[in-house]
Amino acid sequence: MEKFVRLEGIVAPLDRSNVDTDAIIPKQFLKSIQRSGFGGNLFDEWRYEDVGEPGMDNSQRPVKPEFVLNQPPYQGATILLTRRNFGCGSSREHAPWALADFGFRALVAESFADIFYSNCFKNGILPLTLPAAQIDELFAAVEATPGYRLTIDLAAQRVRRADGEELPFAVDAFRKECLLNGWDDIGLTLRQADRIRAFEEKRRSEQPWLFA
Repeated sequence: MEKFVRLEGIVAPLDRSNVDTDAIIPKQFLKSIQRSGFGGNLFDEWRYEDVGEPGMDNSQRPVKPEFVLNQPPYQGATILLTRRNFGCGSSREHAPWALADFGFRALVAESFADIFYSNCFKNGILPLTLPAAQIDELFAAVEATPGYRLTIDLAAQRVRRADGEELPFAVDAFRKECLLNGWDDIGLTLRQADRIRAFEEKRRSEQPWLFA
């Protein structure tokens, strides 16, 4: 998993509350368990005029020009700004996979659904919460300046606005350490590789009949 230490990037504003995981990545795209390849169908029903299906060439599909991710100032955005209860609904891990595959490394919102919030950390995305008043201020800044950029310093737990103001945010210490070091669940397990090998060797010598 890619480390998350400091991110400076364009902010895409999604001014909606209660965005569920079926809106983030619709159910017809859940047939694959690969982590990549979902970015083209992120917010599929909101981005395209037609009904998306797996295997379609998204470059040939008609898009909805009013949807934020289809607008030129937000191309290449790595930070998604949204409202409360983002990621509600079913607990599909495909939702953070699609966000990450599209290019988002951080999500800024008033609140997140619990399972989605946990899945983000496991897939290299920082979901950070700010008070509603600060979220309102950020939406106003993005609206006034399309292509608005933020800097997120995970080590310092600060969001730096374009005007220099810094907004502190809270994050669980263990999850923070995992992101800073790029440790997903597999990475955490492999940190104990020597102890795992030692256990396997000891068991093989003490109970060889299990390995016959």
